[in-house]
Amino acid sequence: METYLRMADLPYQNYFGGKLSAQGKMPWIEYNHEKVSGTEFIIDFLEEKLGVNLNKNLGPHERAISRAVTKMVEEHFYWTLAYCQWVDNLNETRKMLSLSGGGPFSNLLRWLVCHITKGIVKREMHGHGIGRFSEEEIYMLMEKDMRSLAGLLGDKKYMMGPKLSTLDATVFGHLAQAMWTLPGTRPERLIKGELINLAMYCERIRRKFWPEWHHDDDNTIYESEESSEGSKTHTPLLDFSFYSRTETFEDEGAENSFSRTPDTDFTGHSLFDSDVDMDDYTDHEQCK
Repeated sequence: METYLRMADLPYQNYFGGKLSAQGKMPWIEYNHEKVSGTEFIIDFLEEKLGVNLNKNLGPHERAISRAVTKMVEEHFYWTLAYCQWVDNLNETRKMLSLSGGGPFSNLLRWLVCHITKGIVKREMHGHGIGRFSEEEIYMLMEKDMRSLAGLLGDKKYMMGPKLSTLDATVFGHLAQAMWTLPGTRPERLIKGELINLAMYCERIRRKFWPEWHHDDDNTIYESEESSEGSKTHTPLLDFSFYSRTETFEDEGAENSFSRTPDTDFTGHSLFDSDVDMDDYTDHEQCK
């Protein structure tokens, strides 16, 4: 949901009180004292109220594909990630969990929260149906979903082509867990190994829409071999409670405003963008 808001350039403020919606769900928003819950309903609401539409470039056939893939991700792939995070990889999840106000009991609180959540996830997965399968079968289903996403993406910049759509917010929000919150697990090895186009896709979106987010534990190397450790600078973390993309980025339209870095070409375009004209790049390199 946050990634969608950033893609649509809608300022928002987070509240971390843990309060659920009237339907007992997250996420939910409040706009002009009107509360809406559920990602799909929130997006419909914002499109109607504010006139935003990330799918305006999609035709009827593409919209149908986008919805089908969205439901695969939200109603199927999601549960395999939840299993990996809260059942199979619970000890690592507990290490990453941050609890405020725990004091000397923070370790005990983390243990309780993780095991309570594990029980809830297993119960809900059983009710869904996917939790009735074996561990190996669940991971097999996960791999099929990830391979389907990799096949749909191919060498495109975004899931449905050169321009963003709502599907990209959905896919990124789920794949980001495999990229950065499941260290050493099967989905992480798959996305950073055989399905590397998904990893590059996640990096493109993270760099464009989460400029303040740098993950120190990310051991996947995307920089060129010539770059030195001393040349790599990272943007310090900002306050996540309020975000406005227009206040985060400098004027992107300014002439000659780019600076060449190890991951940009001679035009200043990121090499993570799949629409970089590689023919022009090759010609430039030969003229040096």
